[in-house]
Amino acid sequence: MDFQLTEDQRALRDGARELLAGRFGRDRLRAAVDAPAPDRGLWRELAGAGFFALRLPEADGGVGLGLPEAVLVFEEAGRALLPGPLVAGQLLAGAVDGVATGERIVALCDGAADPVLWEHPDHCDALVFVDGGAPERAGAVYGSAPAEVARAPFASVDPLTPLARVTGRPRTTPLPGLDASRLRREAALLTAAEQLGSAGRTVETAVAYARQRTQFGAPIGSFQAVKHLCAGMLVRSELARAAVYAAAVTGDALDIAGAKLLADEAAVGNARDCLQVHGGMGFTWEAEVHLHLKRAWLRAERWGGAREAEERLARALAE
Repeated sequence: MDFQLTEDQRALRDGARELLAGRFGRDRLRAAVDAPAPDRGLWRELAGAGFFALRLPEADGGVGLGLPEAVLVFEEAGRALLPGPLVAGQLLAGAVDGVATGERIVALCDGAADPVLWEHPDHCDALVFVDGGAPERAGAVYGSAPAEVARAPFASVDPLTPLARVTGRPRTTPLPGLDASRLRREAALLTAAEQLGSAGRTVETAVAYARQRTQFGAPIGSFQAVKHLCAGMLVRSELARAAVYAAAVTGDALDIAGAKLLADEAAVGNARDCLQVHGGMGFTWEAEVHLHLKRAWLRAERWGGAREAEERLARALAE
């Protein structure tokens, strides 16, 4: 069995990287830190390239691809630190009008989380809750108008992802055709793909810096301690890549839980080690490393944290 990417998949990945490099480079990233509103023009351009309609059938105006291809695209988005509720746009493109074309920005909230957090609350045109907790609403998917949802300020560790805490919302009609368990699984997998992209980027960043930074007349990359850090980063990244790609093929809940766990560990661990390689330089605004760490911390708590994944995997092993 051949587990290599196909020629079309490689072209999709390379095209996504080229698009993001051209439209969301270093200068745009810096500007987004100061004003983290999603760029509507970029959002429509992503939609035009099929970013959100990637898995919609061609008969419905989509690209007609699958979850493995979506993972490749989201890996590139994570690598570029692209802000905005991207996972929601991908998962809800066929259910909320205007999302597939990039005309509307939708947020997806995990109703089972505590607290329930809302990404980019000032810039979303629609809001969807994957409910949990209350028995009468458990497992349902509801849409709400953002203006009708009560919220409170919530400090975000990631300057690129403003958050609000949902404090109250009206009871609305469930959205037809959406399965809560599937949305949770796929949201976790696409989030893991973003973590994977970030982990790969920090490996590249650490290696590049280790080659150019010199101490005692030699590149720091020639020192054994730095070599070990970079090697460990690569191992984490590749282990997570295998798990995320496999989960995208199987779609199994346990595979996705394991992939999310490994991707979170890779993203957070690699960002920390990348900071270690950079030394004090990594904490400055001239470097992007701290942004990867902050985004990795945030994603690690979304759609199933480490404790939830570990408990689920432990129960499965004990059965």
